[in-house]
Amino acid sequence: MRRIDAIAIALGVLVAGGLAYGILQWAGLDNLTAGIWTQLLLVVGLVGWTATYLLRVLSHKMTYNQQIKDYEEAVLRKRYEELSPDELAKLQAEIEQEKQQSSPPKE
Repeated sequence: MRRIDAIAIALGVLVAGGLAYGILQWAGLDNLTAGIWTQLLLVVGLVGWTATYLLRVLSHKMTYNQQIKDYEEAVLRKRYEELSPDELAKLQAEIEQEKQQSSPPKE
């Protein structure tokens, strides 16, 4: 996120708070009650946004993590496509050997 985006979001929240306050006053609430409800709405919005951010962080669904995953998959796919048939057969044999070594013996 660029600095100007952060400034725009902050100004948007400030304007939204002012609009909510004005609307609540227009609806008939006194200054104190309208201010309390406006603060409540802004705090609930902030907590909700923070919760979604933490959820994305904990589930590794952030843009950077997704870009790294996509890059790694593209590199592996390209390397796989560049392998010769002999190299593919050798790789497949190694994988089968590792599977046999890692699987527990049947009794």
